[in-house]
Amino acid sequence: MEYRLPFRQYNKALRKNKLLGLKCNDCGKITCPPTMACSKCAGTNMEVCELSGNGLIVTLSTVYVAARGREAELPYTVALVELEEGPWIMGNLIDIDPRKAGMDLMGKKTALSFKVCPADEFSAGVAAARPAFCVMRE
Repeated sequence: MEYRLPFRQYNKALRKNKLLGLKCNDCGKITCPPTMACSKCAGTNMEVCELSGNGLIVTLSTVYVAARGREAELPYTVALVELEEGPWIMGNLIDIDPRKAGMDLMGKKTALSFKVCPADEFSAGVAAARPAFCVMRE
C-alpha cells in the first residue's frame, strides 16, 4: 500500500506555509498529520486536501528539557491546536515568549506558520519542517 500523502510531499508543502491533510471519501473525516488509514473508519479511500491552518489552542506546555540535540532551542512552547476543519495537531507557538506562555492562551485563535528543525540523530539526517502557530491578535 502506498501513502496517499508521503512525508516528502507534506514537508515540502509545509515549507511553503501550506498544511496538507487527508479527507476520507467514505466517512468525510479529515486527518492531519497524514496517516495510512482514516482515523474514524479505517478506510483507505482518501484524497489529499489543503487545510486552512487556522484553529484554536486546546492546551499548551512549555518545554525546559529538550531532546538530545535540541538544547539550543530551549525553552519553547508546544500547543495542541484544533484546526477549523476538525483535526487536532501539535506545533510550536513561535510568537510568544515561552516564559510568559500561560493558560490565558487556551482558546485563542491561531494561524499556521512553520519551523524548520535541524537534522538530528532521530530524524535520519533530514531537516524537517514542523507545524508552528502564531497567536492571532484580536
